[in-house]
Amino acid sequence: MDRQVTEEPGDKIGPDSRHVPARQVRAAFDPRTITVYQAYPPAIAESAIAAGRFVPPFKLDRMTWIKPSFLWMMYRSGWATKPGQERILAVQITRDGFEWALAHAALSHYEPGTYVSQQQWAERKLTSPVRVQWDPERSLLLQPLPWRSIQIGLSGEAVDRYVNQWITAITDITPLAGRIRHHVGSGNLSAAQSDIPTEQIYPLPDTLRANVGAT
Repeated sequence: MDRQVTEEPGDKIGPDSRHVPARQVRAAFDPRTITVYQAYPPAIAESAIAAGRFVPPFKLDRMTWIKPSFLWMMYRSGWATKPGQERILAVQITRDGFEWALAHAALSHYEPGTYVSQQQWAERKLTSPVRVQWDPERSLLLQPLPWRSIQIGLSGEAVDRYVNQWITAITDITPLAGRIRHHVGSGNLSAAQSDIPTEQIYPLPDTLRANVGAT
């Protein structure tokens, strides 16, 4: 059973909170945009930074995963050290676009309670351009935490909208990742924590919360 949370939407949830629902979208956002993270090899990252949007060698015909959790991105990329993930991009997209993605999403795996039946899930998945999965959130030491972080996979129409309509800014934050990694490696966790982007509870409408299995 999920633990209750006392914070209101928009309140800060610290990484050591003991009152976080199992599935809750937390992100850096403002009234118009939300920040998601992606990791790429230098060729894709540098072209995107120069153009302010994703351009070749980025491929529109492949699924691309966006992640609102900074620390989950650090876990996935090994603090920007894994091959093909040497550059970390913070991508600001419109909240309208983000919510469109969740409205058109299907969970990657069947889940009783979110779907009436496995057949309903299969039909939804077949027609949806967006996949959602919930993976364990990570601590500063990149260890799994008891609650989960949303990962959003975009394909087809969703990728086209992401690239051509939703993006408002792309920032290379690889130096930030390196600095935090250095702090963690030297045992200075307070300095590392102070550098992590502030993430807050994203106020999901009830229909979107139900659609992606949030709690």
